[in-house]
Amino acid sequence: MPLDLDSSPAPPHRDWFFPPAPPFLPSSRAQTPRTPFPSTSRSSNPYSFSDRRPPPTPRYPLPPPEQQQQQPPPTPPPAPRRRDPRYAGIRRGDARTLAAEKAAAAAPTVAPVHGSKSASSATTLRWSGMVSVAAIVLCFSSLLRCNFSLYDQVHHLKGQLAEATTKLQSCITESSMDMSGILSYQSNSSISHDRSLKNFALLLSLSTLYAPLVILKYMDLFLKLRSSQDSEEVPINKRFAYRVDIFLSLQPYAKPLVLLVATLLLIGLGGLALYGVTDDSLSDCLWLSWTFVADSGNHANAEGFGPKLVSVSISIGGMLVFAMMLGLVTDSISEKFDSLRKGRSEVIEQSHTLVLGWSDKLGSLLNQIAIANESLGGGTIVVMAERDKEEMEADIAKMEFDLKGTAIICRSGSPLILADLKKVSVSKARAIVVLAEEGNADQSDARALRTVLSLTGVKEGLRGHIVVELSDLDNEVLVKLVGGELVETVVAHDVIGRLMIQCARQPGLAQIWEDILGFENCEFYIKRWPQLDGMQFEDVLISFPDAIPCGIKVASYGGKIILNPDDFYVLQEGDEVLVIAEDDDTYAPAPLPKVMRGYLPKDFVVPKSPERILFCGWRRDMEDMIMVLDAFLAPGSELWMFNDVPEMDRERKLIDGGLDFNRLENITLVHREGNAVIRRHLESLPLESFDSILILADESVEDSAIQADSRSLATLLLIRDIQVLSRHGNNLNCSFNFQFYPALLYMVSLITCSCLQSCTVFISQCYIIVFYI
Repeated sequence: MPLDLDSSPAPPHRDWFFPPAPPFLPSSRAQTPRTPFPSTSRSSNPYSFSDRRPPPTPRYPLPPPEQQQQQPPPTPPPAPRRRDPRYAGIRRGDARTLAAEKAAAAAPTVAPVHGSKSASSATTLRWSGMVSVAAIVLCFSSLLRCNFSLYDQVHHLKGQLAEATTKLQSCITESSMDMSGILSYQSNSSISHDRSLKNFALLLSLSTLYAPLVILKYMDLFLKLRSSQDSEEVPINKRFAYRVDIFLSLQPYAKPLVLLVATLLLIGLGGLALYGVTDDSLSDCLWLSWTFVADSGNHANAEGFGPKLVSVSISIGGMLVFAMMLGLVTDSISEKFDSLRKGRSEVIEQSHTLVLGWSDKLGSLLNQIAIANESLGGGTIVVMAERDKEEMEADIAKMEFDLKGTAIICRSGSPLILADLKKVSVSKARAIVVLAEEGNADQSDARALRTVLSLTGVKEGLRGHIVVELSDLDNEVLVKLVGGELVETVVAHDVIGRLMIQCARQPGLAQIWEDILGFENCEFYIKRWPQLDGMQFEDVLISFPDAIPCGIKVASYGGKIILNPDDFYVLQEGDEVLVIAEDDDTYAPAPLPKVMRGYLPKDFVVPKSPERILFCGWRRDMEDMIMVLDAFLAPGSELWMFNDVPEMDRERKLIDGGLDFNRLENITLVHREGNAVIRRHLESLPLESFDSILILADESVEDSAIQADSRSLATLLLIRDIQVLSRHGNNLNCSFNFQFYPALLYMVSLITCSCLQSCTVFISQCYIIVFYI
């Protein structure tokens, strides 16, 4: 702990080092005054440079050496009191004090009156005490001197440290001033460098913005000066515009790419311009430019003419970019909805029924397919034709039949284009139906042939078989040749003619055909039963209690179907049985029933009698109907043909169709010319004498289904009225056969007729039977 003479107050008893004189010593002994040790005052904070004070002077300063030599020795003052404040503090002993005490002790004293013995003993005690005290004082004084010498060295070192600190502070101040000058110089140089960069960025943005415009504007003038006046060259701006148009029209992602490039250029040029007119960094300016592009209201906080001008320009560009983006998004959404509305999107289906083409038979075909899919919980029908999707959906909605869980998807496209076929998943379809077009028969069959060629060209292959509607029987060979085993043909015109002839000879047969071919009641099913292998067909006939076997699908003949085979035909492995049943899960073979022996009835033959049949109207392929009718009728029968086609033209058309009059064995042709919708012409015919009357759709209006049906209906009403008025209406055995295109059966059923049929319904039912079997 440092000893500071001025820091603490004097203790109550300050003479702890030099004890008071004993009472036997005289108090008037002269004492040599002690010179106090110079005291120094220390600062509380020696390292403070703001408040430096000069070192304090000693309390009792000593004069310089020169003055000490010239000055006479001082007169010894009287002995101070022990409580004198001048002697407060530690008393230090030195050589002068010790010598004075020794001299005082050696001086002669006056002996007291007590005697010499007491004086000598007191002197002896005083000397021994003084010697011990002197020794003690000497030891302590040496220790104190060493202590104070160390203290002086420490104080001196502190002073040197303070001086060094002062000098170091001054050096630091000078160096900081030098560094500030250097930094200010560097700052000024960096500011000037940044200013040059900002100017360069501003010039670069402006030149990049206006240079292409200037080049495009004056390049043509430069080329005109270099080229001759007679040469015809396309200007550069037109060529550039042409290239841009080609790029935008051919590239599918051209518009989004142009929008992206325009946005990036606007952000980059705007960021460079902001960097040139503001004090922000380049990254901050680019981000600020993006905020101006994204939100045009962010430029309101700009300060200064330059930043305001640039920010307003970027905001205007951002509004244009936003308008471009909005237009692009709107166009994309509109194109998507247009493609959906027009049926251009792709169909992702499998095991669906694909219908190619559009005709008047489509309604009844869709109805029959929906009935067939009812047991499966519904299905999917895809219709593709060269019509607008909205029109097809509207026409289908007008038919108003129960779909029974079946979904109908319409697509617009051409079956001749392979891309359109892939769009409707043609390779995954369960069955494909190709409808014949309305109009010329040869053109319709030619188009059907090209459609089959397109279907066979699918690389992925076809899972289902193809059912093709043909208009002319002669073209069936070509389609079979192209399609092979995958194609099944239905000559609708020929089938309708044959059905009408059979129904004309057997009243009520049309209803049976409708029940068999349709899916409302019983229908045809084909299935393999391994337990029937090795059994004769006559035993197969009685093996199904809930079904009627009709034929065999022979596996060894490539799946050929044989109707009503021989009774002794033995079923082989792989053969399938064709039956008529209510549903595919309602029948199964049972054990052979026991048959009681008995007598078989005798064979009898119903004798045939000549018949008279009337054909009202003229249709295409009339020669086919005549040949079939000649095979069914008895010899001596007559076929009356009443239509407005001249007789010479009829014979020519029949001969061109392949009819040989010499080969007709059972019928005789009788020609009558007239209009079937004129009552006067019909009354000229012996209508009461005909066994059957067939009203055909006239060839002249065959292309229009509504007109053909209206004409056929008018003819039926006229004939029935004539028969009633001629008093033969009470006993009419004449059967009528009506060829319809749309469904007008309900209207005709109100009239008393024996047989009515719709060709479109029959053909549709034939399609269903063919591609389901």
